Amino acid sequence: MYREFLTPDDKEIYEATGQWPDADESGARVLTLHDEAGQSVSFSYDAVGGSVRIRWANDQGAEVLDIFREGATRLSFTSGNSSKGISIEFHMGECAGTMEIQVTPRISVRDRLLFQ
Repeated sequence: MYREFLTPDDKEIYEATGQWPDADESGARVLTLHDEAGQSVSFSYDAVGGSVRIRWANDQGAEVLDIFREGATRLSFTSGNSSKGISIEFHMGECAGTMEIQVTPRISVRDRLLFQ
């Protein structure tokens, strides 16, 4: 069953992260953010396809994590005085979950996908 992927507009993303998202060759929106330790997370999403990709690289540029997932239904960004984050909700058949990416002060990824 198809569910709409609700995403913020570019201005909302800029206000939360301080960066404007770019578009890649397929039309997906791409945002690359860095933490205080020099690590980076490249986050891309395709609103039409309901997919997201997270690529985390350490301070040496080596890839630590690469996740691609479909079934995204809601994307939001959080920003506070000392932290920035990304939250993605998923609904895929009998499963639902949330992926939370903390960008600052240090990158971390927490992912839960459970049977409903």
